[in-house]
Amino acid sequence: MAKVLQINTSKTKGVIKEAVKQASFKLDHGIEGDAHAGDWHRQVSMLGIESFARMEMTNGELPMGSFAENLTTEGIELFTLPIGTKFRIGKEVLLEMTQIGKKCHTGCAISQLVGKCVMPQEGIFTIVLEEGIIYPGDEIVIVN
Repeated sequence: MAKVLQINTSKTKGVIKEAVKQASFKLDHGIEGDAHAGDWHRQVSMLGIESFARMEMTNGELPMGSFAENLTTEGIELFTLPIGTKFRIGKEVLLEMTQIGKKCHTGCAISQLVGKCVMPQEGIFTIVLEEGIIYPGDEIVIVN
């Protein structure tokens, strides 16, 4: 079973995100109170713990949120799925993948801490199609 391991948010961009106990996902916006939320195609970022494992081989242990991902997941190689994939998370939230990877900011807190970022190759970005609340432990189901 694929699931959410941790939910992470921050008030500013380019920094490591902090874990939260739950998050409210808003239609056409993203996570309420997160710096990356807004009316654009990268409302919510996701990264699998499997990607952390590959990075830890070279950088030591990295806490979830280190790559500024909103959702740290387990059980799906997210970056291998096609753009347009939809994810039902918990009972309410529906996300749609809009982008795989991104160009990293030079000199951001993440690159300073880990030296290298996995988001450019393995992180994904989504938009919110159906809103609701997500909790750590919620199941992730691919619906298309």
